[in-house]
Amino acid sequence: MRRRSAPAAWTALAAAGALLLAGCGDGGAGKSDPPGGPSAAPRVQLPRLDGEKLEVSAVWTGPEQANFTKVLEEFEKRTGASVAFVPAQDPIVTFLGTKIAGGQPPDVALLPQVGALTAAVQNKWVQPVGPEAKAQLDKNYSQGWKELGAVGGTQYGVYYKAANKSLVWYNAKAFEAAGVQPPKTWKELIAAADTLSASGTPAVSVAGADGWTLTDWFENVYLSQAGPEKYDKLAKHEIKWTDDSVRQALTTLAELFGRKDFLAGGTSGALATEFPKSVTQTFTGGDRPAAAMVFEGDFVAVNIAQTEAKIGEDALVFPFPAVGAKAPVVSGGDVAVALKPSKGAQALLTFLASPDAAEIQARQGGFVSPNKAVDPAAYPNAIQRRIAEALIAAGDDFRFDMSDQAPAAFGGTPGAGEWKALQDFLANPSDVAGTQARLEADAAKAYGN
Repeated sequence: MRRRSAPAAWTALAAAGALLLAGCGDGGAGKSDPPGGPSAAPRVQLPRLDGEKLEVSAVWTGPEQANFTKVLEEFEKRTGASVAFVPAQDPIVTFLGTKIAGGQPPDVALLPQVGALTAAVQNKWVQPVGPEAKAQLDKNYSQGWKELGAVGGTQYGVYYKAANKSLVWYNAKAFEAAGVQPPKTWKELIAAADTLSASGTPAVSVAGADGWTLTDWFENVYLSQAGPEKYDKLAKHEIKWTDDSVRQALTTLAELFGRKDFLAGGTSGALATEFPKSVTQTFTGGDRPAAAMVFEGDFVAVNIAQTEAKIGEDALVFPFPAVGAKAPVVSGGDVAVALKPSKGAQALLTFLASPDAAEIQARQGGFVSPNKAVDPAAYPNAIQRRIAEALIAAGDDFRFDMSDQAPAAFGGTPGAGEWKALQDFLANPSDVAGTQARLEADAAKAYGN
């Protein structure tokens, strides 16, 4: 996507992070909740599609899938169409390739990586966005989010779901028991981790079984420490992964990953922990959970909802600590694309580009929309509302998830590329040079340079 100047982007994101920090310590959704609720009257007109059957694929499972299904059910009510959700596997490009080769592509897919969108367009799998969906995009989205859904100047996608991936969620009781305050810098984070672990509660729950979470750890450290210009260059493989800036970021990350006592279950436990469990085990067990903190985006709230913990009371959040001069703000998202040239597929894209669809899922929690027209009252509590407001406040100026910008072979494939290299690094954080060499070899192959 086209980027504004790095200083402007950094200033906007720093302001967004400050807004989040200022807002998330008030303990919950009580007094700061605005009156009223999301608008009930439809704000987008959809065609009648009686008798038409659609399939939608995404890599969502569990509560996230269930919450999205509510959106599809509303689409069915408004159009008369029948919509089936088909769970996809990572990498989704491989999954879709198999479906297309078999002559059974879904009508619409939600792609979790920019690289997946680019690959789908290059493979001539996707249809350009129609005029009705384009009108919703022009009305409801900033230029930056529209450009992320475009390839070669043509609009192919609708960014339905966004994410603030620079958040650390913590167990309030565990912090209170250890006498720890939310850290603002990496140095303070390591000190807090030491205190927490010494109190008998491991500091952090790391979802090492899912390589994508490890890329998010790296990206936040790297963006804050190396800065946005280096971040952009590494994302495009304009500098090598053997660069000294990568060495510094991995060395910093090893300060946390290298302390087995900091990790829930130690190193082996972290490597065996999948993302949902990394969250739920942080918010069960009262003031003696499996870990005191878990790092990941706003979508963590979906998994917290599977526990008895209440967001804003038992589960609180702080921005990813500053490693360098500025705290990082990394964004991600899922882009909806039409794989069939059908009226139904375009109608669904139109709906997903509207605030009507986003507000349905926003009410369920664990969801943030880049749609500027979404009523803030749709979010279920003050914490999630402010996360969403911080994202919108950044406007066009943000840094998108680095691994999601990479070719899927490097940044989006389980057991390969960056995911595997960082899992190996978690297993042996002292091997910084070896990790860099593996990352560079895999990147060079995937990028072709």
